[in-house]
Order: sequence, then structure tokens, then C-alpha cells
Amino acid sequence: MIAALRKLLLALTLALVPLLAPVGGAILVGPLVAPGAAHAQQPPSAPDYERWESLAERAGDAIENQRASLGAFETLREQLAEWRSVFANAQNINASAISTLEAQLRALGPAPAEGEEESAEIASQRETLNDQMADLRAPVQRAELAYSKADEMIRNVDRIIRERQTEELLERGPSPLNPAHWGTGLAAIYASFEGVRAEVMGSLENPAQRAELVPKLPAAIFLGIIGLILLLRGRFWAEWVVRIALPRTATSGKWLIKFLMSLGEIVIPMIGMLVLIQGLTLSGVTGQQSTAFLDALLIAVVIVLVTRWLSLRLFPKQDDGRLLLSLEADERRAGRLYGSALGIVVSAMYLVREIADGNGWSPDARVAVIFPVMVVAGLLLLRLSGLLAAHCRAEAGTEETDGPIAQGYRSRIGRLLSKLLIGVAIVAPVLAGIGYYKAAVGLLIPSLLSLMLIAAILILRGVVVEIYVLLTRKSEGASDDLIPMLAGFFLVMCSLPFFALVWGARVADLTEIWVKFTRGVKLGDLTISPTIFLTLAIVFVLGYVATRVLQGTLKNSLLPKTRMEMGARDAIVSGVGYIGIFLAALIAVTSAGIDLSSLAIVAGALSVGIGFGLQNIVSNFVSGIILLIERPISQGDWIEVNGQHGTVREISVRSTRIETFDRSDLIIPNADLVSGTVTNYTKGNSAGRVIVKVGVAYGSDTKRIESILREVATGHPMVLMNPEPTILFRGFGADSYEFEIRAILRDVNWIMNVESDMNHEIAKRFGEEGIEIPYQQRDIWLRNPEALTGAAAGAAQKASADETAADPADDRGADPVTAPHEDTDAASRTDEAQRMDDGAGDAGGDGR
Repeated sequence: MIAALRKLLLALTLALVPLLAPVGGAILVGPLVAPGAAHAQQPPSAPDYERWESLAERAGDAIENQRASLGAFETLREQLAEWRSVFANAQNINASAISTLEAQLRALGPAPAEGEEESAEIASQRETLNDQMADLRAPVQRAELAYSKADEMIRNVDRIIRERQTEELLERGPSPLNPAHWGTGLAAIYASFEGVRAEVMGSLENPAQRAELVPKLPAAIFLGIIGLILLLRGRFWAEWVVRIALPRTATSGKWLIKFLMSLGEIVIPMIGMLVLIQGLTLSGVTGQQSTAFLDALLIAVVIVLVTRWLSLRLFPKQDDGRLLLSLEADERRAGRLYGSALGIVVSAMYLVREIADGNGWSPDARVAVIFPVMVVAGLLLLRLSGLLAAHCRAEAGTEETDGPIAQGYRSRIGRLLSKLLIGVAIVAPVLAGIGYYKAAVGLLIPSLLSLMLIAAILILRGVVVEIYVLLTRKSEGASDDLIPMLAGFFLVMCSLPFFALVWGARVADLTEIWVKFTRGVKLGDLTISPTIFLTLAIVFVLGYVATRVLQGTLKNSLLPKTRMEMGARDAIVSGVGYIGIFLAALIAVTSAGIDLSSLAIVAGALSVGIGFGLQNIVSNFVSGIILLIERPISQGDWIEVNGQHGTVREISVRSTRIETFDRSDLIIPNADLVSGTVTNYTKGNSAGRVIVKVGVAYGSDTKRIESILREVATGHPMVLMNPEPTILFRGFGADSYEFEIRAILRDVNWIMNVESDMNHEIAKRFGEEGIEIPYQQRDIWLRNPEALTGAAAGAAQKASADETAADPADDRGADPVTAPHEDTDAASRTDEAQRMDDGAGDAGGDGR
């Protein structure tokens, strides 16, 4: 049973990550190295350079001659990769001792320049340390040299393997359209199954094996029946349990439970297949060929089960509002049918490949048997591309209804995928028909497996969305939120290695990319690697969080208990934030082991250009620091800058936010506040002066006016009595005597309210005292009013004459309505001129 479970794991692995590549006329799984051989070739933990040189010599000969087989090159590459990892670890030998010697050499100071001398004792110590450093660095340098040699050999081996795979992919073979090959294919199928039958019958005819079979036969029959029942009915039982237990899936929690229970559609039939194989194995009738056939059949069944499960999730029977594809019920039914048939096609191609490899089929037989399956796969892909196009049309209609964007990126990707499926469905059978069988298989199989991976990604993203809805209790538009979108992006990024494997990449290629990625990139003496970035990010985030916690503690717990002003508190909190972030960045860089001295020259060169380009930003930053230290303005102050009044709400690094009295935000660069003129009305205290201007008619008693205004000023509760309000008689205006009330208020922020209250009180008192507040008047004198009247009449007559000339009355006669109308207009203009003259006379009679 343990062996069966091992095979189950292998089946799952090959079903999800099939390493299918066209080699040797069929789809081959990547070569496996025997555990004993791998152990024998495994290098020691410490470099044994004699063994390495022997292997390097053989590898060099193989690379130069290029006569080894593809499997031999794969094995050679594995050995070289193991030695390279040993040399990579050997580069860290004596690291601590070397670091100690470097610290001692730094303590001695730089070596003297030519012509300069240093004391004999220091020179002796320096020479001793340098000799020790050379001895310690010798094994490291040798390991680096061996590492570079192994790395270069690995690149050459990879190049040879890729060239051979390309040659085999473009190799032309027999055409399946040749009727002469059909009989060869049928004969190969018959011979393969005849071999299995003969092996089983031979076991039954053997008296010794038959004697062993009799006591095991009941158990074998029982296991076979149980396995067959689970294989054929297990899927239906799983569907029935889900349908009975959760008839409705309104909530996300029930949907997730139903999703997990649906995995029984794969697990139960798979268990049945394992039990069936175990029963056949227990009977003792299986031999080498039949065992290989059962192993291949297990993987084929797994592929069918997984593909059908994906089809049921992608094209569900019921519309519960969680459809991954916008399709009608009939289209979803067709999708389930095509998806399940596609799984049968993929499993059939895998099964044929295994049987062909095990029985040594000829290329003619392989092509003749596989070609009909490829044609069926092409037809299924055409059908699926039609369903995908229907989904894209439905999505485009929804987008046109819901928003101004007619075509989203999902619809465009779907249409592109639909066209690619059509191309694969047509090109692959055509390539196989003209003899390029390996190229056709290399195009069709990865396309089918990629389609399965895309379906799996869509289903997993739906699971993520339901988990998000369950946690946030938000169902409307949850799939378009940030977290589900990031989760979908993460799923796509994680699937890239699987897509690479499906399309012919070797595990060694991905391993090589990972090795290059982890070792990083060297920029001079500086190495940039993911480990450095991860350390840098973690330390900086921890420092940033600690800074924010300290700021919150100061702002909410410690500083409110002091007597400092609000502005001083904000300055301290902001300063702690700047210092904390700077220290966090410095500690992160140091912890990551980044030596900034190697970038000093580059940073110095860049600083010149950055200084010119960012001088305004730097100026505003420095000005922000000055504002926080000197505090000419503070949060909550009423200031005036550049003619704008408002209350300071926030002082940040680059700018200051001021809220104006009409509740709009004014963003002012800090440099303007430092270098410009700023009026702070509430700096130090909130007291301020209000000036109320009053005008009274000529002839009023000015002393009485002054007394009334003083009573009004002193009677307001916001006016301070020390100093007392001042009443000023400012002078004689064009229309009135001009007075002013000047008073100091307790809070200048109420200046508009105080001014309004005083105006109301002044109007009331003046009305009670009969004091007139004059309105603005102007005297207009006309020298010759009769000339103005004559000019107006002449203008009216001239206009009438022009209109008469423009309308030839001689031809059609005079209009009895036009002439009186024109006379009326002239008279109106004359009357208007007379009224102006009369008004001017009245104004002139006022006499001032």
C-alpha cells in the first residue's frame, strides 16, 4: 500500500506539473537519476579539488566533442551543479577570521604613500597581518575560481541541451496521412495489449503461481469490486452528499464548505483506482508489462478526474451568482462536456506515450495512433474558443451598460486567448499531417496543459474572493477590491514556473534562474541580492513601526502632561519622526551589509545633478525643519501670507496646509513662509485689535457721536478695558464725518462677530438719537443743457433720415406705421435728454 501511495503522489505531481517535452518522437518525462548513482557522484562537503579536476576534465571533453546523449548531459549537469554549490559554500571559509584581520588593518590606518615611512613596529604588524590575510584568502580565491569554471561549464551544457531539443523539435518524420502507416499503428496497439494478455495468461497457467493465487483470490476479488465501485460511482456519491448537505450556497462560508467537499469527486475515485490496482497486484497475475500499464493508467485516470473537476467548477450546473464565465445554461453544459472530453484526450495521449515507450513503437506507429487524438483535441479547442468568445461578448455588453469603458482588459485577454486556441487547434494537426509530429506535440500538449492551469487559477481566485467576503462581510464588488486583485496577481506570479515547465523548460533551468537570483548582482564591490533586500526591508519596517509607536506615545501620553504649547508638542513629535526614519534607514543599510563607501563616487556625481533638479524640494525641506525648530507659526495659528488668511492645520516636511475661512485648503511651500512676509495674528496670545469705521451726516454733534460710540465699544463683552477702547474723529469725508472705534479684543478670532455686533448696536443707537448716516452723493453741473437737448434732437432726426433712405418708399409707397414709429423714437430720445438735464439741475441745486 505504501508503494501505491507513492504512485498516487507521483500521479498528482504529473497531473498538476507535467514535464512533458517532445523528445525521441514522443512526450518524455525529464530523466531521473538513480538514487545510488546520485549518491555516488555527490561531492564532499569540503572541496576535493582532485575529484573536481577529474570531473572537470571529463566534462570539458564531453562539451568539446558533443557526442554524449541527452540523458548523459543532464546527469553531467547535475554533478556540475552540485560541485558549484560546494564551491559557493567554500567561499565563506575563514569569513570571521578575515573580518577580524580587516578590522585590525583598519585600526593600523592606511598604508603610507611612496616616500613616506612609518614606525618599524607598525610596519612589522602590517606585514604580518597581510601575510595572514593572504593565507586565509587563498582557499577562498581557489573556491571562487572553481565556482566560475563550474558555472561556465553548466552554461555550455545548457546550451548544448537546448540546441539538441530545438533540432529534435524541428525534425521531420513520417506523415500520419500516409495509409501505409495505419496498419503499423494498429499492429503496434494489438502487439502491446497482446503482450499484457500473454503475461497475465502465463501467470494463470503457471501451477506455482496459480497455487499462490487461490488463497489470495477472495481478498483480491473483494478489493477489485470495492475499487471498481468507488471508481465508477464515487464521483456521483460526492456530488450527492454536497447537494443534500448544502442545497443552497447563499453565504460565502457555505460555498467554501461546498468547494472543499467537491474535492471528494477527485479523491474518492482515485482511492477506488488505487484499491483496484492493489487487488490486481495482490492476485499475482501482473507482470512487468502489466504493472507499467497500470501505473500509466493510474496517472491517466487522475488527469481525467482533475480535468472534469475543473470543468465542473468553471462551468457549474447552477447559477448561484458566482459564475467565473458569463455563459448561459446551455453554454455551460457544453463547456462541461468539452472540458471532460479534453481531459480524456490528454490522458489518452499520455497513455499512448507510455505504452509506446514501454513496447518500443516505431515513429510510424506513434504518428498513426496519436494523430486522430490530436484532431479530436483540435476540434475540442475550437469549441472551447467559441465559448470563450461568447463570454467576452457578454462581458463587453455588461461593461457598456455599467460604465463608459466598453472593453476591459479582461475581455481583451479573453479574445486574445480565444484566437490563440483557434490557431493551436488548426496549426497543430496541420504540422503533424505534414510530418512535423514533434513540433505539433510540442505545441498542442503545452497548450492543453496551459488551459488547465488557467482554469485552476480562475478557480483559486474565486476561492480567495469568497474568503475575503467571509472575512469582510462585503459582497458587492468584492472581486474588484485591492486585496483580491493582489491575491490574483500573486497567484499568476506563482504559476509562472508551472507555465515554464509546461512549455518545455527544464527543472534545471528554473534552478539556475533561482541560483542567479539568490546570489544577486554585483555592481563593483557591491552585491545586490534578495537576501539583502529582505533584510533591508524587515529592519526598516521594524524601525519605522518603532518610530510611529514612539510618536504616538509622545503625542497621546507624555507631552499632554507637560505645559508645552500645542505647536511645541507637534514640533517634537515631527522631529522624532524625522530622526527615527533616518536612523531606521541607516540601521537597515548597515544590517544588510551594504558598503556605501563603494558608492561614494557615484553618489557624489549624482548629487550635483540632483542638487540642481531638487533644489526647491530641498529648500522646502530645510524650511520645514526651521519652522519646526523656531516655530514662528504653529498649528492652530491664524496667519496671513501672500494676501491669504487662514488657520494653520498641518506643517509637513515640504509644505504647510492652511485652512481658509471659506473652508478650502491652501498648500503653501515652507520656503515661502521662511523667506516671505507672514502675519501671525495669534502668535503668543489671541488678543487683537478691531477697527470699526462709522460715518455720520454733516451737521451732527461730534461729541455726542463720540460718547455713543464709546458706550457701544465698552459695552461689548469681548472688548478689553485695559487698554480702554479709543474713539477717533478721523476727518471730513466727501459725504460724512468719519469716526473709528479701535478696541482690543480678548480673542481676535471673533473679530468679525464683534464688528457685526457693534454695527448692529450703532445702527440702533443712531436711530434712537435721530442721527443720520448719509449715503454717498455726487453733484453734476452742466454748462449748456440746451446744447445737449439740441444735439439729442439732431441725432434723432439724422437717424430717421438714414432709415428712410435705406427703405425706398418711392417704389412701394410709404408705410403708414413706420413714420409715426420713427417719430416716437426720436421724441423718446429727446425726452430722455430733457430728463437728464432736469436731473442735473436738481443735483446742482443741492448746493455742497
